[in-house]
Amino acid sequence: MAFVSRFRRPVGLLLIPAFLAACSGGLTPPDDVDSVGAITPAAEIGDTANSGDTSSSYGMETPDTVVAAPERQTRRLPKIDSDEAMGIGEPVQASSGMLTVPEGGVSMDEGLGVGRVEGLAEAQANEIAEGNASQVVVGGIGTDTPQQMGEPEVIPMSDAGMEAEGDGYLRVPDKATTRQRQSQQQSQLQSMQGEQVAFLPRLNNPMQVPETMGGMPASEKACRQRLQKLGVKFRDVPRIARGRSCGIEWPVELSGLSGGIQIKPAAQVNCQITEAFARWVKAELVPSARMRYLSGVSAIHQMSSYSCRTMNSRRGAAMSEHARGNAIDVGRIVLKSGKSIAIEPKGFFAFREKGLLKSVRGDSCKYFSTVLGPGSDRYHKDHFHFDLRVRKSGYRHCSL
Repeated sequence: MAFVSRFRRPVGLLLIPAFLAACSGGLTPPDDVDSVGAITPAAEIGDTANSGDTSSSYGMETPDTVVAAPERQTRRLPKIDSDEAMGIGEPVQASSGMLTVPEGGVSMDEGLGVGRVEGLAEAQANEIAEGNASQVVVGGIGTDTPQQMGEPEVIPMSDAGMEAEGDGYLRVPDKATTRQRQSQQQSQLQSMQGEQVAFLPRLNNPMQVPETMGGMPASEKACRQRLQKLGVKFRDVPRIARGRSCGIEWPVELSGLSGGIQIKPAAQVNCQITEAFARWVKAELVPSARMRYLSGVSAIHQMSSYSCRTMNSRRGAAMSEHARGNAIDVGRIVLKSGKSIAIEPKGFFAFREKGLLKSVRGDSCKYFSTVLGPGSDRYHKDHFHFDLRVRKSGYRHCSL
């Protein structure tokens, strides 16, 4: 019995799959049936309602009669991946949720109600094609015979003033028109004679040109402003350059001092020695002359200003401060009373002249770094020498 029970279990396990396979054999569709196309749509509820018998639409039997199933319709459903299902073959209405793409593409401007905008490249291409380009178009570039294509478009210039003609376009004036306008301008300039006209400053004025553009340094500009306050009469002259040892970078031509004092002849020196000399004359020379002669100074005769030479014009000596326009020599002083005082050794009874020359010579050391004159050496027996030589020790050489 135990053997029989053991045998039933495997046999039962084998019979169950066989039974299931035998029962499902009728569920397999035949080979000629399409899995999608064979599906028949159910009859519409509205159609069956119109027939008056609701039960017959489902093929149900009544106790009295047996109603046959509805006939199979010939219309087949489209395949899922077919063109008909995708709506390519026939346009589908918008209500179905799909839109048809037009042949020319979708225009966003038309959808938004905006007119067509012409691009720059398209406009230039149309102008060149029509021969209405605003610029000259040249064809045959790269060949031996380039040619101009068309004529440039005439730009309307209704606001061009005298250049615009009656049709509102810019015209090139002819020679007669040009001569007429020139004569009109000359007549206008003649009518403006006698009137005060303001002009812009000239760019070649070194005081107006910025230092970054090669103009005058700020220190030179400040020096010239101080000269103007002192009443000095001067003018800027071109740069003087004669090699490495001679020259003045920013020279001035000194012609007069405050109080109507004339410098004869005009001296070409730098601005620094000019300022020191003007201060010495104003603060020392003029007051001493008034105290001793009761008269002001009329003119100062200078013997040397800029001169490219060595010290005392000796061969082999160092270059003089005159070579850089940093010195000035005074040979004679003329008072407004007409008296002329020469810079030279005086006699025993020339008390006022000796007192004047000694006074101004001693006070000059406050303004100059080198002062030489009669009694210093044989080279300065007939004039005063003033310069602004810079020494490392700061020493001032004043030979009194």
